[in-house]
Parts: sequence; structure tokens; C-alpha cells
Amino acid sequence: MPVIAVVDYEMGNLHSVCKGLEKAGATPIITHSHKELTKADAVILPGVGAFDPAVQSLRSRDLEQPIKDTIASGKPFLGICLGLQILFEASAEGNQPGLGIIKGKVRRFVSEPEITIPHMGWNQLELTQPKSILWEHLPPQPWVYFVHSYYVDPVEPQVRAATVTHGTQTVTAAIAHENLMAVQFHPEKSSNIGLQILSNFVSQVREKIAA
Repeated sequence: MPVIAVVDYEMGNLHSVCKGLEKAGATPIITHSHKELTKADAVILPGVGAFDPAVQSLRSRDLEQPIKDTIASGKPFLGICLGLQILFEASAEGNQPGLGIIKGKVRRFVSEPEITIPHMGWNQLELTQPKSILWEHLPPQPWVYFVHSYYVDPVEPQVRAATVTHGTQTVTAAIAHENLMAVQFHPEKSSNIGLQILSNFVSQVREKIAA
């Protein structure tokens, strides 16, 4: 089974992610070891919480460069929720610079009379990269589970793999570019759809190993 390193920087729902990976046929390893990230077949960066503490926690563990090296190496990489946002250059939520792996910023939803912030609960994806491996075996507009007040705004729109609409605001819900994938929603909380997305990621890892 593929070995997938789940980055532990005390900002993620690690148990649920690992449980989903096990169901998808992978062996998850929770770690903040550079060596484990290098040895693993793929890496997942989860995240729950605020932007500044997250990037500070990553940097205090000297994980910034290993994450950049992992992505540059071509190894399959999946960011989840805050693990998507910290890949960007900066966030309206804080003052710390992000990892800057993807050009763009993290912005806050604008208040509207009929919506709640955070955007919390089930919502439908619009797939802007319908042929991405993330969406294999899914319906055209799958329902997934969100909890967020901020969203990513990439400079290069072609990296956007899916959007979601909250009130009148349509924002990026997922990105995909070569080996780098990341989602704003929580696949580990998204029932069978989320499990299929994790299974799709594991399938890509298997293909990479076989190649």
C-alpha cells in the first residue's frame, strides 16, 4: 500500500484524514520529520485554524523548505482546508507571509444579508477542471462539506480545479496543477464523495509508484 505522510504541525484534523486514507487503501504516517516526508510516496498537508499560527508552526518545525522540496520533486501532494491557504503568498486573516508556492492571496468573504460567515455546511462544487484525477467517478456537481471564512484567490486562474458559490460570491474551492492538488473543503467530512476524492488521490500515488 502507498505510504502517505500526513504533516503534523498541530493544526489539523489528523485522525479523520488518516482514517479516510486507510479506507482508500493507503498507509498514513503522521509526522513532522523531514526524512519521513522524503521517504513517503505522497504528502498531505491538512489544516484547521488561523493562518498566522499555522505558518508560524510550520516554520518553527523547519517544515517550509521540505514542503517546497516535496512539491518541486513531483511527488503527489494534497493540501486540505488551511493546508490549501498557506500555500499562497499572503492572507487577509493575518500578517505572516504564506509559503508562496502558488501566486495569489487569501481573501475573506464579503458580508451579505442572506449568508452566514463562516461558510459552513454542505455545498456543491462546480468543476472547472472536470478531467482532474480528483473528480474521477464523481457526479458533475458533487456535494462536499465546508467550514471557512476565507478563500484562496489565485493569480493564474488555470490552476483552479473547482469553485463554490456562497451567496453571490463564487470562489475557488480546489486547485490542481501537475502533482500539486489542494481543496478548501474537508474530504474527510464529506461522506462517500470525500472518500472517493481521497481514493482518487491514492490512485494517482499508485500510478506514480508504478511509473
